[in-house]
Amino acid sequence: MRKINTETLDLNLIRVFLAIWDTKSLTDAGERLCLTQSAVSHALKRLRAEFNDPLFVRDANSMVPTSAATQLQVPLRQAIGIINSAVMEYTAFDPMRTNRVFRIAMSDVSEYYYLPPLLAELEQTAPMVQLEVVRLDIHSVGASLYTGDVDLAVGYLPGLKGECVDKPLLTDSFVCLVRAGHPYAMRELSRSNFTDLRFIYVGTEATGHQMVEQWLDESGIRRKTALRLGHFTMAPEIVRRTDLAVIYPRSIAERVNRSQEFVLLELPFEPPSIEVKVHTHAHFTSDMGIQWLSNMLAKKISLAAAA
Repeated sequence: MRKINTETLDLNLIRVFLAIWDTKSLTDAGERLCLTQSAVSHALKRLRAEFNDPLFVRDANSMVPTSAATQLQVPLRQAIGIINSAVMEYTAFDPMRTNRVFRIAMSDVSEYYYLPPLLAELEQTAPMVQLEVVRLDIHSVGASLYTGDVDLAVGYLPGLKGECVDKPLLTDSFVCLVRAGHPYAMRELSRSNFTDLRFIYVGTEATGHQMVEQWLDESGIRRKTALRLGHFTMAPEIVRRTDLAVIYPRSIAERVNRSQEFVLLELPFEPPSIEVKVHTHAHFTSDMGIQWLSNMLAKKISLAAAA
């Protein structure tokens, strides 16, 4: 790789580089940056000339980074993060006027619980703000917060340490959700009749839900699984029409049961509760936009979601 003249390197090219790295697609990178695919292709051509390396090569439907791109990714992302942080520190943040795009990492459970009140609040206080919600990957979310690829992360993330800063949203527990006409709807669950129920197993990425499922397995509490789902949103529709049961966070079960079509049965054992929090990184303490949004989630939105 030849020596680069950093004085003439266009910072916008770095943003294109990072967008291609994240999306592995020229089209998706263009959508993120509000550029045409032709503009992204031209920027990639300039990047290749600057670094004298292909940087990304097409493999089937994906743009695969070269070893040079892999070496560049972290320092370039850190550089952009530092620049963004410096700009934000000295730029007044006006929610009513900003058209900023915030990236939030959430599980499907958190999306269901927090997005409706958050969007309702943004319509009133920050009508031009845009949200980009990305999948909450517990293995990479810390690095994403560190580099600024994600502005906030919402969920139960007990392993998120280091320089991450959190604000509590709610303490949640778990219940068994069945339809109102279920044979067990008027009965108290015991360990013995719990094992008679037939369950929907929900393979959500929500760490709290994963934790309680693991706890049940490790505690030797057997369940009869009738159905396995990759996400939780369809489970209530199935429970409503069958005698199947599902274990849900209490906050979600109460939201689902607003029309009183279900019964929330207390579990005959006590799995650990979970602390749901909004997480940011200390690198962006001076970013008034991130602080404003995290405070809104921690104060107004958590109260509205629980109402």
